[in-house]
Amino acid sequence: MKKVAITGNIGSGKSWICALFEHCFGIPVFNSDVEAKQLYFHPEIRKRLEQRFGEEIYLSETLINRKHIADLIFHDETAQHDLEGILYPALFVEFDRWAEQQDAPYVLFESALVFEKHLESFFDAIVLVTASEETRLRRAMMRDHCDAETVRERMAKQWDEASKLALADYVIQHENDDEDDALLGQIMQVHKLL
Repeated sequence: MKKVAITGNIGSGKSWICALFEHCFGIPVFNSDVEAKQLYFHPEIRKRLEQRFGEEIYLSETLINRKHIADLIFHDETAQHDLEGILYPALFVEFDRWAEQQDAPYVLFESALVFEKHLESFFDAIVLVTASEETRLRRAMMRDHCDAETVRERMAKQWDEASKLALADYVIQHENDDEDDALLGQIMQVHKLL
């Protein structure tokens, strides 16, 4: 089973591309953000997180304090490193377990930060979804209901696309917001190569 990362900067459209891989070709997609959020409630992980960050990172038995966590990791690299050190090993155990249960020629691991977190070695190939900065800014503002300054702050935390292009195995350019023949053609080409 090939393990393929699919990544792209904020607003690139990687989730839409993943949905097309899944819908058109039956390729299973592991959404690392969704799965990581679920790990917060695993008893052992919760215990470790509360020991490191305090109980205030949880709002209830079923809700994390997203704003508090974002404030912690945005302003403190040590906190971010510690959080990832707790979550990432467990996330990859889950991913491996999940991948073994799939019946497909390959699986996709969706994550915005594959290169920033130096996760390349976990995968057989990496697909990069790209779009112009203007397109990514517009999409992220619409999706997250926030202003340009907030999105630009997030963008600044990610590597620029040129650096990622040099490391990616495959590239899908996603400028239009619609599903069009050119986009589907790119996806089909990558699918055939994988």
